[in-house]
Amino acid sequence: MKSGIHPAYGPVVFRDRAAGFAFLTRSTLTSEQTVQWEDGHTYPVVDVEISSASHPFYTGTARVMDTAGRVERFERRYGRRGAR
Repeated sequence: MKSGIHPAYGPVVFRDRAAGFAFLTRSTLTSEQTVQWEDGHTYPVVDVEISSASHPFYTGTARVMDTAGRVERFERRYGRRGAR
């Protein structure tokens, strides 16, 4: 790789304040805010709105739409088309 053209790649804490969840990883993102991590070191912290701890799909709170009921209601209301 060419030197001097790539952004710095280092440890960053991503924090989901809604779920009270944070994880340490490496990224090119930076932040002026810092947080002291469990290992005693201070890292830049990036606050995110949604993470795997708060996303409905991963938490199991996602709603499944009743598409079969909608199709049946549509067919009752407007009739079923003939076979093609």
